[in-house]
Parts: sequence; C-alpha cells; structure tokens
Amino acid sequence: MGNSSETVSFVLAAYGNVGALKYMYFSIILFWYVSICVANTVLIVVIHVDRRLHEPMYILLSNLCVNEINGSTSMYPLLLSQMFSDSHEVTLPWCFLQMCCMYTTASAEFCSLAAMAYDRYISICHPLRYNVIMKTERVFILILLVWMYSFLIFIFSFSFIFSLKFCGNVVNNVYCDHQLIIRLSCSVSVHSFISDIFFLLLSIFIPFTLISVSYMKILAVCRKTSTENKQKAVTTCTPQIVSVSNLFVGCIFHAIDSSVLVAQVPGEVRVILSIYLLICQPMLTPFIYQEVAAVNAELLI
Repeated sequence: MGNSSETVSFVLAAYGNVGALKYMYFSIILFWYVSICVANTVLIVVIHVDRRLHEPMYILLSNLCVNEINGSTSMYPLLLSQMFSDSHEVTLPWCFLQMCCMYTTASAEFCSLAAMAYDRYISICHPLRYNVIMKTERVFILILLVWMYSFLIFIFSFSFIFSLKFCGNVVNNVYCDHQLIIRLSCSVSVHSFISDIFFLLLSIFIPFTLISVSYMKILAVCRKTSTENKQKAVTTCTPQIVSVSNLFVGCIFHAIDSSVLVAQVPGEVRVILSIYLLICQPMLTPFIYQEVAAVNAELLI
C-alpha cells in the first residue's frame, strides 16, 4: 500500500489458520480472562469491605489490581474476537486505542510498584512518621499522578505514530505492537528510536530506580532490627519483589520477540513470548498479595 490514506486497517498475521481448534482456544482464553477479572475483583472487594485493610498499602494494591484488569481488557477481548475472524483485521483507530491502553497500563504497573515500594520504605524506615506522610488523601493523589504520568508518557513517546504514512498493513503479531507498526511506515525516522528510549527511561528505568533505592534502604534498616521485624518486612516486601522480577522477565521476552532473532523462534512460542506479561502478571498479582492481606488482617484483630 502506498500511503496512510489507503491503509485503513492492519492485519494481525500471527493468528494464522487455527481451524477447528478455534473453539478450544476461545474457551481457554475466555476462561483465563474471566479468571483474571474475578481474582482481581475479589481482592479489591475484600480490601473495600474489610475496614482493617483501609490503609495506604492496600489502597495502592487495589489500584494495582485495577491496572491488571485494564491491561487484560486491552488484550483479551481482541484475542477472543479474532478467534472467529477470517481476515484478522483491526481498524487503525482500534489499533491505536489498544496501543494506548497497553502501554499506559505497562507504565502504570511499574509506577504503581514504585509507589508501593515507597510506602513500604516509609512504613519500615520511618514508622513514626508513616501516618503523617502516607495520608489517605495523599495516596489517592499519588494514584492519580501515576495514571496521568503513564498516559502522558505514551502520548509524548508514540504520538508521532498517528501521522505516519504506511506502505504495508500486515502486523506479524496477535496485537498492535508499536515497533512492528513503525516498521510498516514508508519512512522510519530517528523518532522511533528516540521514542523507545524515552518510554523505557520514564516508564521503566526511573520507577525501577526508585524501587531499588527503597528496598536497599529497607534492607539496611532490617539488618539492624529484630528477627520479628525482619520477618514482617520480608512478608510485606516479597510479593513486590516477585512482581518486579516477573515484569523484567516479561520485558526480556518482549525484547526477544521484537528482535531480529524472532525469525528463529517457532510461531506458537513467539505468540506466548509476546503476551507473556498479560498471561502471568494479572493472575500473579492477586494470588501473591492475598496471603499478605490475610496475614495483616489477622494481626490487626
């Protein structure tokens, strides 16, 4: 295709022809999506109903669960709809909307974990000032800032895509990946490289730096405290460490999927690599945090 005016939709070529297996794939995907929504919603409801959990840590956790549902919703409905599609086409507006939702929630995930790490840092390292610093009003303002920051990162990083002229419309993936879409443009400028660096710096590097600093200070304090306090710190911090670790595993898989090595990877494996984070992370979050919520609720009786 010659230019953007002729390109009204993209074809998601990674679906291929699944034949009769589409009913099985549809059932599995639908079950997993519903399970993600139910698991995260249950945790949100438990935190809302149990007044003992109306603390900054659990307010931030509720926001993280909302983000997991948002991220999953940006992916799974499209997967479900494409199971029964013969053309696997996605219109430009829907494709850009999916990119906006996916990359905003990805940034919000790291930023939310950074906010939770800061909360644990204040709780463990400055317990006497915790109620003053982490007021409920400030926590809600912090959550609002996380979402505004994440959305603006996407706009400033990838808004140039909306004005690109495309010489092709076949995206070799199951969702609208910005790097693959940029490769379809008639002229790839330096803006694509700069936008990736900008997004990685603001959405991953800076939040990860804040998380690392928070936990290094927590570790320094725990070395000087009692065994009981160390166990409490480990109980509340371990889920966040697991979440951050899994996010980086997903980022590595995404980097592999976007690299030149992708041609050497089987199609089925490639699809799993590309959506690994949206398969594991949304389900991992409610299960690794529910035990912490239960333990802390018992301690508050």
